[in-house]
Amino acid sequence: MCLLVIAYNHHPRYPLILLANRDEYYERPTAPAHFWKEAPELLAGKDLRSGGTWLGITTTGRIAAITNYRDPKSAKQGAPSRGMLVKNFLLGNQRPLEYLISLKDKANEYNGFNLVVGNMEEIYWYSNRGSGIVRLTQGIFGLSNHLLDTPWPKVVKAKQGLSGLLVSAELPPDEAFFDLLMDRTQADESKLPDTGVGLEWEKILSPIFISSPVYGTRSSTLILVNGQGRARFVEKTHDPGAPSSTLKTFEFSLN
Repeated sequence: MCLLVIAYNHHPRYPLILLANRDEYYERPTAPAHFWKEAPELLAGKDLRSGGTWLGITTTGRIAAITNYRDPKSAKQGAPSRGMLVKNFLLGNQRPLEYLISLKDKANEYNGFNLVVGNMEEIYWYSNRGSGIVRLTQGIFGLSNHLLDTPWPKVVKAKQGLSGLLVSAELPPDEAFFDLLMDRTQADESKLPDTGVGLEWEKILSPIFISSPVYGTRSSTLILVNGQGRARFVEKTHDPGAPSSTLKTFEFSLN
């Protein structure tokens, strides 16, 4: 996952609104969002190489997502899959803060990550490249491949775009959220970060929606949870070899 925007306790009717783009190499085998056979309460896509996931929600109200922290010079060969951090929280029973505290001692075994875990009462962010655990309280929060709310152009644009879609008690149609997630506009060169991948790749990676011959946005996800605990999960997958995107929608009540 390379872009995550969360409106938490910001909208009068929907305490949780989450938008996400998962960026990955096209060759990495992936299953789209589904309720897992081995864990029927879990709705998530699956990384078929390592068995984890980048984003998921359970029927009991647990939610988690991860983005990578882009720093190629510190990459560790053979590090454990970061997607397991999401899976392990979603399938566990530790409270969000308890889970993150238990993770801190082994966090440096992993390549850089931003991890968001929570339930309908509390949500936290933690990065093994940051300075500690942060509780999200109220507002619109954004993550790409640096720390929470780092003002990269795509993060700023996505947060502003989501804010603009939430000015009314009535939400716009789903497609308005996906239009935001499919913005392919590259950032001005003067505003690009320097993360060690070179200028050409900084430009390729700068839009909200990424496209290149080998790497790009593989899926876009919208999660809405209203004040009555009704969840709506919509995923749009983007297969470079398919003529059009595939849309899947799930609706269910949280236990």
